[in-house]
Formats: sequence, C-alpha cells, structure tokens
Amino acid sequence: MNANLKMFDLSGRRALVTGSSTGIGFALAKGLAGAGAEVILNGRSESRLAEAVNRLRDDGATVHAASFDVTSADEVEKAIARIEGEIGAIDILVNNAGMQRRAPLEQFSHTQWEELMKTNVDSVFLVGQAVARHMIARQRGKIVNICSVQSELGRPNIAAYTASKGAVKMLTKGMAIDWGQHGIQVNGLGPGYFKTELTEALVKDETFSNWLIGRTPSKRWGDVEDLVGAVVFLSSDASNFVNGHILYVDGGVTATL
Repeated sequence: MNANLKMFDLSGRRALVTGSSTGIGFALAKGLAGAGAEVILNGRSESRLAEAVNRLRDDGATVHAASFDVTSADEVEKAIARIEGEIGAIDILVNNAGMQRRAPLEQFSHTQWEELMKTNVDSVFLVGQAVARHMIARQRGKIVNICSVQSELGRPNIAAYTASKGAVKMLTKGMAIDWGQHGIQVNGLGPGYFKTELTEALVKDETFSNWLIGRTPSKRWGDVEDLVGAVVFLSSDASNFVNGHILYVDGGVTATL
C-alpha cells in the first residue's frame, strides 16, 4: 500500500461508536469498518443493536454489540471496563449518541432541558473520560465527538440543542488540551443537514428543503456517506497532529450568511 494511503488504514484498530444502531452513528461505524477497524456498536435497544450488528457482519465486518446507557455514570464505567477486559483495547472512540427536542425556548421544560443535556453533553464527558483513562495508560488514542453546525449557528426553536452542541465543541477543545500530552487526539466532527430517519419529515417538507438547498453552497442535503472520509481521517494516523479541531462537513453552510 502507498505510504500516504497507509496513514488512513485502520486495520488492527478497535472503535467504539455510541448511538450507532441507526442513522449517522451506524454510517460512521460502517465507514470505520470499511477502513479496516473492528467496531463496537452501542445503543439502548438490544433488538435494534442486534439488527445493526448483523447488517455489518453481512458486509464482512468484525463487529460487537455493547448495550448500555451512555448517560449513566455507573453503566458507562462497567461497560467500558467490560469492553476493555473482554473484547480488547478501545483505540478509537466516536461519541455520537445524541437527541433533538424542538420547542420555543419559553415553552421548553426543565425536564426536557435535563434530558437533552444528559444525552448530548453528559454522555460525551462520561464515555470520553472512561475511555480516556485507558488511553492515557497506553499513551495513545483517538476521540471524535460529534458536534453540529449548531455548534456555531442557531435556528428557531432549538436553543437548547444549540447550547448542548456548543458545549460539546468546547468540551472537545478541553479534552484535547488535557489529554494531548498523553498521545491522544480529540477532535469534533460537525455534520450539517443530512438525510436520516430523524430528518425524514424535514426532507419531505418542501418549504424547508428548498430553503436549505438554497442556503447551502453545495445545493443539496448531505448523505451519511459524506461523513465517512472525515471520520476515517480523524480516527487515523493521518490526523496525528490535529487536535482540538472541529471539522464541519456541511456543504458550506457555516461559510456563508
């Protein structure tokens, strides 16, 4: 293999992707597997997780399932210890688990706020910290936190989500600062608007879809496959001196007013 291409080869690496039974998380896991990584899928629904595992195995991937709640400190600690002890060292962590809740901010309940922050921010801290402790001992590792264009930009009725993704952006930078000395690179991947199960209603909303396509320099919605190159780069030796960076894959949305 050409030496330049070999930098992107993930053979012999093991990657944990949270929230990966469907959507963007599944696409990222599939992309990492395609680059040679052994992957561990995570989710709370064991049936959906099993289905996702089977789909990747049918493609020839080496894949495992790890069903645990990423918002529970106790479950996270036990799950990461179990993975490290029974499956093997986690070389790559992709913190993808997340959720969206839409409502005018004055109507957004405290319960909704706490649920969203636990899922979008606490999970990144909890899983990131638990995995990083093992990476620190090995003096190497890659962590990719899934941010969003909403880490930079706002939209009506998603103020809480925007706050959570802004927090993930800054937590990413903080992780890079604290853990870079241990040979760990921590970066963010910021998707724009992508076609997934969760955005199906927006894709079908002609008014919104036309607005988005007009707003996006690339003049289209993103396909989940558009994220694969970025996550492989941030998980590979090609990014060994990239740390604390947020890579936006958004068709240019963050570049224009």
